[in-house]
Amino acid sequence: MDGQGLIVAIEGIDGAGKTTQAKRLVRFLRSKGMAAKYTAEPTSSVLGKMIKSYLRRGGVDPHLLALLFAADRIYHLKKTVNPMLEKGHIVVCDRYLYSSYAYQGVMTGQPLWVREINRMAPHPDIAVLLDISVEEALRRKKRRISFEDPDFLEQVRGEYLRLCESGLMVKIDAGGEIDAVFRELVKVVAPRLGLKHET
Repeated sequence: MDGQGLIVAIEGIDGAGKTTQAKRLVRFLRSKGMAAKYTAEPTSSVLGKMIKSYLRRGGVDPHLLALLFAADRIYHLKKTVNPMLEKGHIVVCDRYLYSSYAYQGVMTGQPLWVREINRMAPHPDIAVLLDISVEEALRRKKRRISFEDPDFLEQVRGEYLRLCESGLMVKIDAGGEIDAVFRELVKVVAPRLGLKHET
């Protein structure tokens, strides 16, 4: 690693364990003496709170939602991500750009438009898909929001898998035990940062 900051995106459908693994990765990197910061989308900004409210309520136009996610991402980059990158930090994002590609691409039925409205966002340096079956993801979830029906999530998972096939993301099987999943995550991330695999 050359002192330039990096974006590490942890992606997947809800229930895949993104938050758990992203926060654990930050602790691991800090234990190795690296400056790392956890952050998440949607943010806690006014835009992020609006998104979360709409998701709970349901029935929102998917194009409006896609635009709100893009706007919240601009805010996130300006206020959090870019300042950390400039300091040479590793920014571990619990959801980032490819969430929009997958979720909003399916919701709007216009994946190219979703990519266009997110052109301002840099691609992550490392992107990991925590892949899990829809059945297992829903079993893990205590609460579900309106759009989380199995058919929709199958489509979203399919979009994520296509991103992996295109080389934009690395897929990790997230269906196993938490420690085992984390070991696989470190195997993906560590070499890019000049670290050994041991966790």
